[in-house]
Amino acid sequence: MKPVKLQDIIDEMEVQMDEYHTYLNTETGEIIAFSSEELGIAEESEEDDDFSNYPEWQRDSINDALDVLINWDSDKYIELPDKWDINEYSIMEAFCGSVRNDRIINLLFSAIKGRGAFRRFKDAVHRYSLEDSWYEFRYEALKKLAVEWCEENGIPYI
Repeated sequence: MKPVKLQDIIDEMEVQMDEYHTYLNTETGEIIAFSSEELGIAEESEEDDDFSNYPEWQRDSINDALDVLINWDSDKYIELPDKWDINEYSIMEAFCGSVRNDRIINLLFSAIKGRGAFRRFKDAVHRYSLEDSWYEFRYEALKKLAVEWCEENGIPYI
């Protein structure tokens, strides 16, 4: 199995979106991503489909999705952690508890309660000039998850 750059996994984890699927090709170390729409097209395709009625950039993604489907039962592709595995809210909550000022801790914990928590949290981080601390904390949390994911899946990383 080819080693994967840990930074590549972290970069993908930072931009997780609904309706997107991200996989590591264990043979090449390449990370591929495609949308649920492209996956649906691949699922409905037949062996001789050339996908020429789609733009070139989308054909590549459809072919990636098709290759994942064809190799579903093999170890060729492993899905990267998705937004549910990452749990951004838990990372925010842990960051709130890591702040050393009790008044700011209380304000941050209040910000993450209820509807609109992500927006209020980002506003509070900005208001108290904690952006650098937040992004470093978040990066380290994602790095830890990426290392755990690699180790759980027996993937060598650099």
